[in-house]
Amino acid sequence: MAIKQQRYETLVYAVHGDLFRYAFWLCHDRQVAEDLVQETFLRAWKSLDSLKDDKAAKAWLITILRRENARRFERKQFNLVDLDTVPVPDQQSLGLEQAMENEWLRRHMSELAEEYREPLLLQVLGGFSGEEIAEILDLNKNTVMTRLFRARNKLKDALDKDTQTRGQHNG
Repeated sequence: MAIKQQRYETLVYAVHGDLFRYAFWLCHDRQVAEDLVQETFLRAWKSLDSLKDDKAAKAWLITILRRENARRFERKQFNLVDLDTVPVPDQQSLGLEQAMENEWLRRHMSELAEEYREPLLLQVLGGFSGEEIAEILDLNKNTVMTRLFRARNKLKDALDKDTQTRGQHNG
């Protein structure tokens, strides 16, 4: 039992922050995100013996978290919150310019269709490879790579459009 508990505690310590950030992006509510992470770790504890390779733990936990999030909607309907109305606390002191860039990125990422947003979030927030994302989302790797490419292009197009708009206003 002590070995299982030590393995579990090491796992929780290593990925808790990443899981919470991903959960927050999914539900946009700090309390719900904390509940999702807690439920994810509870399920992970119960089935820890099924995790054969600790290197795959992060992807395994993200998959559990995604399923837990889906279960929320099976049980009951929650009030949805517009991401633009929810302040995301910044743990570091950022300059105004960086804060504005972060807000721009959050806003435009939230406007992406979920099929593009979710793989991009897994890559950016989770640090997952295309192959790992394909496994988590149960998609073909080429599909994931195409969605990542399109998501980045949509963000680039939004940036180009905003840059042109600012240039017209300043010119």
